[in-house]
Amino acid sequence: MGLGRQIESFLDDRFDTETARGFVDKQAHKRLPPNTGWFHVFGSLSLLLFVSQTITGILLLIYYRPTPEAAHESIQYITAEVYFGWLYRQIHAWGGTLMILAVVFHMVRTYFWGAYKKPRELTWVTGVLIFIGTITFGFTGYLLPWNQLAFWATTVGTESANKVPLIGSWLQYFLRGGDAVTGETLSRFFVVHVIILPWLFTGLVVVHLILMRLNNLATFERVGEEKPSPPEYGIPFFPVHVAKEGVVVVLLLAVLVTLSVLVPWEIGEPADPLSTPAHIKPEWYFLPSYQLLKYFEGPYGAIIGIFACSLPFFLLFLWPFLDRGKERHPKRRPLAVGFGLLGLLGALFLGYLGHISETEQTFFGKRYYIDLLGRPNEIVDDAGTSESKAH
Repeated sequence: MGLGRQIESFLDDRFDTETARGFVDKQAHKRLPPNTGWFHVFGSLSLLLFVSQTITGILLLIYYRPTPEAAHESIQYITAEVYFGWLYRQIHAWGGTLMILAVVFHMVRTYFWGAYKKPRELTWVTGVLIFIGTITFGFTGYLLPWNQLAFWATTVGTESANKVPLIGSWLQYFLRGGDAVTGETLSRFFVVHVIILPWLFTGLVVVHLILMRLNNLATFERVGEEKPSPPEYGIPFFPVHVAKEGVVVVLLLAVLVTLSVLVPWEIGEPADPLSTPAHIKPEWYFLPSYQLLKYFEGPYGAIIGIFACSLPFFLLFLWPFLDRGKERHPKRRPLAVGFGLLGLLGALFLGYLGHISETEQTFFGKRYYIDLLGRPNEIVDDAGTSESKAH
């Protein structure tokens, strides 16, 4: 009797392994709807990136020291001295960005496919919480290298909390652990990033996966008219869909390594609270909110701005309960699809304005200075003609 058979016999004598085998076999060969395709791999891609972030994060924690005096130095040590330290640091940095993108694409697919409708409302709600958790991962992890860009971007980001009505001052103090970004802020962000968020996030992912497997993937049939996919039409989860996900995994690893080698994240200069760099901006996933807040000034304007930035998240939570129509197919949901496209285009437009604001840009051979609010101002030389030199 081989070792494998001995282990199997040992477990059979002590546990009801037959039930477990039946459950695993049922889930592995479960039939997915015929419309399941490549767009359905973003959920698994997000999960894979979370696993990658966990593994590389643990490797970084072996050498990282979360103090203002040692944080930046430890990142330099990981990059220059630790065996392959540069690689898993870069994979962790790029993995965070790609994970946010994967979660966004997964939510966009779910929204436009109408997969949030009954009986999958709670699956959608847990997905929104996962999306918020992913952004929070990025925000808290951004400060940990303790370089100039991260320090001042966190300063700008936490200043926005002060605009929240009634509790703004307290919320800002709570996030920073004081009146300014200090070592106390670094300690708090570190605890949230490596202890609190991973546990909460793992729990959310487990609940999300259970709900997804219980209800299966959504079809384009009307609410209440979905039927189980018959064997002759349904797509087997294993091996057909798993093979697609395997291809995506290989491509993801190739992209991660390629970006890590060709476009590495810079370590930057150590944080200096006495030297403020010009035009500090948050990471790309906060740019739409960052730009939107600029258009609201004064005490009442700040309240309206915070409300405007918070409204999309409230709508995401409530959307399955607001959109009560029975149709799922995008062609039969013009209002919901139009509303989603408007939101996406608005976020992209605000993000682009936030990216180019306070910079010089060239459009159609003319140079413009893009001011704080994103308005172009043509740059004219001393001779009174527009400069045409690209910036």
